[in-house]
Amino acid sequence: MKEKGTKTEFRGLNRILQSQALKVLFDKFGDGTYTDFLDDWKWIFSYSARYKWIIVYYTVMGLVSSTLGLASSVISKYLIDIITGYQYSRLWILIVAMVGSTAFSLVTSSIVGRISLKISIYVNNDIQKDIFNKIIDADWQQVSAYQNGDLLNRFNSDVNTISSNAVSWVPNVIVNLYSFVATFLVILHYDVTMALFAFISAPVLLLVSRRVMRKLRAYQKRVLEMNSGMMSFETETFYNFDSIKSFGVTGYYADELKDWQKKYKDYNLDYNLYSIKMNIGMTGLSTGVGLAAFGYCLFRMWTGDISYGTMTLFLSQSNKLSSGFSTLISIFPSMINSAVSAHRIREIVDLPKEIHDPESLEKMRPLAEQGFTVHMSSVEFAYQENNDVIVNSDFVAKPNEIVAVVGPSGQGKTTMLRLILGLIHPQQGDTYLEAADGTRFSMNADLREFFSYVPQGNTLISGTIADNLRVVKRDATDEEITEALKISCAWEFIEKLEDGINSKLGERGRGFSEGQAQRIAIARAVLRDAPVMLLDEATSALDEATEEQVLHNIIRQRPNKTCIVSTHRPSVLSMCQRIYRVVDRKITELDRSGETENSFHK
Repeated sequence: MKEKGTKTEFRGLNRILQSQALKVLFDKFGDGTYTDFLDDWKWIFSYSARYKWIIVYYTVMGLVSSTLGLASSVISKYLIDIITGYQYSRLWILIVAMVGSTAFSLVTSSIVGRISLKISIYVNNDIQKDIFNKIIDADWQQVSAYQNGDLLNRFNSDVNTISSNAVSWVPNVIVNLYSFVATFLVILHYDVTMALFAFISAPVLLLVSRRVMRKLRAYQKRVLEMNSGMMSFETETFYNFDSIKSFGVTGYYADELKDWQKKYKDYNLDYNLYSIKMNIGMTGLSTGVGLAAFGYCLFRMWTGDISYGTMTLFLSQSNKLSSGFSTLISIFPSMINSAVSAHRIREIVDLPKEIHDPESLEKMRPLAEQGFTVHMSSVEFAYQENNDVIVNSDFVAKPNEIVAVVGPSGQGKTTMLRLILGLIHPQQGDTYLEAADGTRFSMNADLREFFSYVPQGNTLISGTIADNLRVVKRDATDEEITEALKISCAWEFIEKLEDGINSKLGERGRGFSEGQAQRIAIARAVLRDAPVMLLDEATSALDEATEEQVLHNIIRQRPNKTCIVSTHRPSVLSMCQRIYRVVDRKITELDRSGETENSFHK
């Protein structure tokens, strides 16, 4: 197989089937990447192997159900022959057998369906749990390279694709192959010519239907893309509702909606018209094949070679043979889709983990009451090679201090806080936490237990005020939450609310001003009551008096707290024991003798 321009060329058997899935498989053989496909499926089976005995049971039940369905069709044949031949003495035996086999088949198929759903959910949950934990524990810089939408798509859509096939693929192959062969043998037992007729008609019908389905998929893809575009337009419109009303451009958006609605109407009507045409064509073709089989059966029955019941069996099993062949072929696209999804998920799963050091946490815990000093020593860091963000820089923040980090936007203040938190690590130098007795450990994920952090922007979630605070301390009492809100100067407006701390917050704190949302976020960090507090522009929406009160309250919350404040506001500086400037990739401590204000504005 090869590509000629935009036209795909199929070879061998695939010239008939023209299956893109088979083309991918053959291409993998040709370019040596078939091992990747096998590795992806080995990864999928690592989850389904946990349920191997259930899968075996599922397969056996599927075989039993298929056998009973076939037996029911054979019994129906004899039942019809008995009725048409007026052999009523044996009628009750066949009726009992038919009702029993049908009931048993219904029960077993229901059980199989139930088991299949349960297994699919279990596998889906297992994979999602593992992936979620991998994402949460992945290196921050590595996982940040993926867009949130991409991560969500992999986490949901790709996992669903895998879970729906991880367990059912092998049983489906076995059961459908068995059903196809058994059906063919039953027809062959009664009439060789009819068996060959049914066998040949299956790929013919499949070939035509696949051509039709490709065209339908193209239409459907266009409709889905249009629906996605319309949904994006609607989402962006409502998300930017305030700006749209403020600019007075509601008429423009109303006209845009009309255009989207026209596209929606045209695309869907075109899709519907083609579906109607193809349905008529496929129905006509199927009817033609069915009439040919029916005519052959009538001829055989007229000559006395077969009975009416045998003719009924031929017609029903001929259709079943065609559908079985189609089902077997359709398994290949499912295999490909699952392997592609598995590969995308494995990219996330294989991301390097954060640096952990449980021993450092255990040794530092008993020393937390005395506070910790935060150090950066000769640090150099770059997100990308040859593009340094911080070079040869030192920093110190001690217990009972408020230390300011100032400088223009985009110069590395937030990067510095990420280094302190151990989200990223320097290429040279060290960032570490030091206890009063001199015990020190380089920053790692486990040491974040000793930090409270208020990042830039609105980080509130939908739910109650209490829900937002209990994120950092699940067992916090209402009294502890109230105290944290008082320290952050948020209680003064929350106590006036009808439901107090149980008042609802909208998405991203909707319903509260920016300053109020900021104080609630600070209260959340206060409730954590960690030895080190990091505030990244966290008081920018507060007036100077409130800002000063909040910082004083934080430093008095517990003895030996270390507070590091990233800020643009000169008003904070008078409260700080030390000030660092981040500019031109360098972190420098400022002289408090009179250089501070001028340096801040540089």
